[in-house]
Amino acid sequence: MAALSQRVGKLDETIRLPLYQQLQRALREAIETRVLAPDDALPPERDLAADFNVSRITVRKALDGLVNDGLLVRRQGSGTFVAARVEKNFSKLTSFSEDMRARGRNPRSVWLSKAAGTVTPEEALALRASPGTPVYRFHRIRYADDAPMAIEYATVLASCLPSLEAVDSSLYVALERFGNRPVRALQRLRAVLFTAEQAELLQAHDKGPGLLVERLGFLKDGTTGEFTQSYYRGDIYDFVAELSTST
Repeated sequence: MAALSQRVGKLDETIRLPLYQQLQRALREAIETRVLAPDDALPPERDLAADFNVSRITVRKALDGLVNDGLLVRRQGSGTFVAARVEKNFSKLTSFSEDMRARGRNPRSVWLSKAAGTVTPEEALALRASPGTPVYRFHRIRYADDAPMAIEYATVLASCLPSLEAVDSSLYVALERFGNRPVRALQRLRAVLFTAEQAELLQAHDKGPGLLVERLGFLKDGTTGEFTQSYYRGDIYDFVAELSTST
């Protein structure tokens, strides 16, 4: 295969734009025009530096900006890849982990907090629970490979789980183990702008575009057992739903 510089164009030291910005712009255009396709692997930084006749620091700075913009992802031990936008089927009740594994991605979580408490007024309304009802709260960042995809704030009735420690990596696996996995759900999606804290956690831009998904999960007996608010990166996540006419 031809060197990457032959595919995206050489850099020009005679113009005033810094070299890292030139390289960043060239790679961005290559991604947007599908010269570099989703999941394509980029050459190692040392090879890119030699190919474009720039320093490795210049290459790293260019790639860092594209990673922050969600156009590239770094996979530990594998290298840097063109990010593939993730599609979430809005018509199927699946967990984040199940979605990622179905797409060949490695899901993982970084816990922000696990806590026991009683319902807030908002949670009581959503869960149709009485004031003082015990709940467990699970807050975490969800990753696909090494790319942060979403911040998840989940609240479940304490009666659905024996303890906070019952949840390891997957909330739905734990709920299923104890016979309380939701069998249907209502989901609401709306566009939001990330706060500075959310943007930092997701490696996104402050006030960057996000998607808030609110989910109410219903158990077999029809009661509401789960209330989850998930903030997804709008630049790398798409939601799709299959529609049909009624018969």
